[in-house]
Amino acid sequence: MNKRKKILISGGTGFIGYHLAKKCLKQNWLVTSLSSKKPKKYRKLNKVKYLICDVSSKKKLNKRINTKSFDYVVNLAGYVDHSHKKKTMESHFNGCKNLSLLFLKSRIKKFIQIGSCVEYGKKKSPQNEDKMFNKKTFSVYGKAKLLSTKFLLNLYNQYKFPVAILRLYLVYGPAQDINRVVPITIYNAIKNKNFDCSNGSQLRDFLFIDDLVDAIIKSLKNDKVNGEIINIGSGKPIKIRNLIIKICKLVGSGNPQFGKIQLRKDEIKNLYPKILKSKKILKWKPEISIENGLRKTIRYFKGNIFNEYHT
Repeated sequence: MNKRKKILISGGTGFIGYHLAKKCLKQNWLVTSLSSKKPKKYRKLNKVKYLICDVSSKKKLNKRINTKSFDYVVNLAGYVDHSHKKKTMESHFNGCKNLSLLFLKSRIKKFIQIGSCVEYGKKKSPQNEDKMFNKKTFSVYGKAKLLSTKFLLNLYNQYKFPVAILRLYLVYGPAQDINRVVPITIYNAIKNKNFDCSNGSQLRDFLFIDDLVDAIIKSLKNDKVNGEIINIGSGKPIKIRNLIIKICKLVGSGNPQFGKIQLRKDEIKNLYPKILKSKKILKWKPEISIENGLRKTIRYFKGNIFNEYHT
């Protein structure tokens, strides 16, 4: 009889963590979530073990986690409101450092760090992984993610710590928080509202959540990813304006008022990746088109009709 795989998902109560946990349960894995808060009702999974602990506290983390209990770790943890600079740095960088050092001497098979495209700063799109580090990131969040990447790659180079960094772009899907572009547009469209938007000229990469989860699972099982930074995206950028129009057409209502909101002065016009490395090393490519992904997401939100959990 095969031994059940055991995974620790740090940040397991968030949007991505919830979907990853769901997929792991379907594969009969033992899933533990590590987060600073309990899951929201619509993201609670019966067979997941929920541990409440702040990863930025090394002392509490060391008391809470038995490293021998896990085969895999995926780190999604971090403070969501990036306007709190100190908490952002502590949760994203210190949290990553504490968690990785805790598992450094364990027999863990893989540590996956979920990175971000903001680590590239103003690097021209399509962005590839060749120039991994950018001295000028835009925000404390970008700096925290970049410091985490450097720290983890140093652990790999010195100790062969089995780590990989997956750099994400924009991810969307069912059960996402309403303050993101896709769910808020769906909400406004379902309610048939007139809603203010920028001119929508920004070019962005959107990946459906199921494709991302597939990439994470593949990376956990692949030793070729060790010590690598890999972009994870759809590889098919779309203008925000066209995305909003597409959502309204699929819903059948909604009236976007383009140009009512000014773009930020530091707004990146084009932000999308090259995904050749993910195809080559991971043998992964996105399977769900933007149309099908939006249909699935709209269906979810229509069914849940944005109750109090999504506001």
